Amino acid sequence: MSAPELSDDRGLIDVPRVLGWLRATYWGSSMQQATLERAIAHSLCVGAYREGVQVGFARAVTDRATTAWLADVIVAETVRGEGVGRAMVGFLIDHPELAGLRRWGLNTRDAHDVYKPFGFVPVERPEDHMERLNPA
Repeated sequence: MSAPELSDDRGLIDVPRVLGWLRATYWGSSMQQATLERAIAHSLCVGAYREGVQVGFARAVTDRATTAWLADVIVAETVRGEGVGRAMVGFLIDHPELAGLRRWGLNTRDAHDVYKPFGFVPVERPEDHMERLNPA
């Protein structure tokens, strides 16, 4: 199968499609459209497309100077296993606005092998990291 076309043009993102994918995940099951739209507006996003149809989505929450958080990497079931997720992660890491950041982070329960080739490893000093979770 041909490589997907990748774009950081937010105007191309099929928000209802991405929302449907996210609602089927363990991390995005309660995602609301307004929340997703706000997240897209305030992140650097990449969409993957085949013949004009969106087949993947990922975003980086970033200050574009020092740090980025990789979030919502999602690929349509019909193209999983074809490297679409890796292509999108590589696109974001190599993006001119993000090249050279000193720190990238992400959370994953089950996709460690997708991120390892890009240098992601378990947190070296978890005692240095904290979080505040909203149970809602």
